Amino acid sequence: MNDSPQAGKTRWAHDQIADHSVWIAKYRRRLLIGAVQKACKALVAECCEHKGLRLLAQETDQDHIHVFVSAPPRFSPANIANRLKGYTSRYLRRRFPRLAKATGRDQLWTRAYYVGTAGSVTAQTIRRYITKSQGQ
Repeated sequence: MNDSPQAGKTRWAHDQIADHSVWIAKYRRRLLIGAVQKACKALVAECCEHKGLRLLAQETDQDHIHVFVSAPPRFSPANIANRLKGYTSRYLRRRFPRLAKATGRDQLWTRAYYVGTAGSVTAQTIRRYITKSQGQ
């Protein structure tokens, strides 16, 4: 895992975007321990690799997970969070049937999540750049 957002480039755009997402196990069950925790982390990494996302960092607590990824602009923060949640939920429930009993048959995670974006410059730097570029 690298700790900086990937710089992306297409014919039309240059980007450097990173998102921090957090989501919680349904009913705040303390499921992410032992083999489930290890499998969850591996699934997040696998999903990122399949979808062209760069995993910058991840960590779990017993009832929630933090993921920091860099992604091309075609992926919205909501899309990233939902892909990772769906992928991990589907495969964890198949591999550990007891999870379905603890959280319900169809969902491992709550519908809610947190997402924040990060970049290589601060909001203050962007404001200063825009202000100084007026009239040029």
